[in-house]
Amino acid sequence: MKNYFYRIWNSLEKLESNIAFYPTIISLFGLLFAFFMIYLESKGVSKYLIEHAPILVVNNTETARVLLTTFIAGLISIMVFSFSLVMILLNQASSNFSPRVLPGLISNRRHQIILGIYNSTLLYCIFTLVSITPNGDKYQMPGFSVLLGIIFMTESLGAFIYFIHSISQEIQVNTIMDKIFRKSKARLEKLVEAEKHIDTDFEDSSDWKSIMANTTGYMQDVSLKSLAGLAEEHNLKIAIVPIKGAYILKGIPVLKYKGEPNEEMDDEEDLETKLINAITFSNNELIEDNYILAFKQITEIALKAMSPGINDPGTCINAIDYLTELFALRMTKKDNSYYFNDDKKAVIHIKTVSFEELLYNVMAAMRNYCKHDIIVVQKLFIMFQYLLQQNNVLNENYKEAIIKEVINLKKDALNNHNNEADIKTIEDYISKLRHVNPSEYTFET
Repeated sequence: MKNYFYRIWNSLEKLESNIAFYPTIISLFGLLFAFFMIYLESKGVSKYLIEHAPILVVNNTETARVLLTTFIAGLISIMVFSFSLVMILLNQASSNFSPRVLPGLISNRRHQIILGIYNSTLLYCIFTLVSITPNGDKYQMPGFSVLLGIIFMTESLGAFIYFIHSISQEIQVNTIMDKIFRKSKARLEKLVEAEKHIDTDFEDSSDWKSIMANTTGYMQDVSLKSLAGLAEEHNLKIAIVPIKGAYILKGIPVLKYKGEPNEEMDDEEDLETKLINAITFSNNELIEDNYILAFKQITEIALKAMSPGINDPGTCINAIDYLTELFALRMTKKDNSYYFNDDKKAVIHIKTVSFEELLYNVMAAMRNYCKHDIIVVQKLFIMFQYLLQQNNVLNENYKEAIIKEVINLKKDALNNHNNEADIKTIEDYISKLRHVNPSEYTFET
């Protein structure tokens, strides 16, 4: 039962990133509130207010109909305009920055809430208008409900003004990169904090039983609590084979485990089914689940900025600033990750991208697109200088990986610059790096 609870909770968390999630919830509240007001009107709330507080009631049928009809038409126009702006934002972000940033923009909670306010007010006005029905030679007049409709419409106009302001900010590349950076930094800090004061060796899992993927898609998330619960019930040790965020093909191993199922509870097939159900496959990737995606997104924004069609080195330099801080934070994290039970015993080995591999993947792309621009090359050398000066590095191999990338960048930069001033600039930065370089490593090619 606990495992099913974890899966349901994880599914709800994924739904939150859908652009229709909050609009649907808020619209449902608007619809229910409309029916609630219809019920109160049937009990005579407007009649009571006319006698005791007439200022709170719209008591003219034609005025009420005109107001509600105008509100409905206006809200439809506002919604069309707002959704058009969202589509323009997504199209521009995909064209100018990277298609990978789209899930983060779509999951913007503020925009979802604003669209929900529009739709809930629209539904409320529609059902309030329908509730104005003839009663003999008179009309049943929901005067108080109409006043609430005016208040809700005013709120929608305020939300529309805020939406215009927000969308103009969200479309800026610095805002997009800053949001990516903050999400990734929060995720990394959480992982680093969880690893503090914990050191362990996990036994080799090469001969353990393998569980194959039963579907294809990105391995978006793993319910570690669910796997840990199964490990405790059956006295297992578990290893997650692919790296989180990797694209999984059906039939390749995704989990390995050591131990036998508790026959009183499950047979082997049932156990393997429960284990594989702890993994969430999806066609989308979220930074909140995988900090590596932030490195990919920021790198792709930098590369797009350096393309001939965009030609924006300033954005590339800003992207390197964000990458510098993320790499410095990544250097405080171990290459191996584990999940520990309540007894501080490692029960799950989580495969992660090593620092060396992460740095190489980023720099391989950056060197290819930026090696001809001496300003960007200087910025990359400054990044390496800052990383080599870090004192809270968990593994000295991290600095060795940095030295390798300095040498690679030096080779590509010298091969693409013939100007004596540019060559001197490159050599000067190499000289500066020698002063912060650990003595056991060299920059010589």
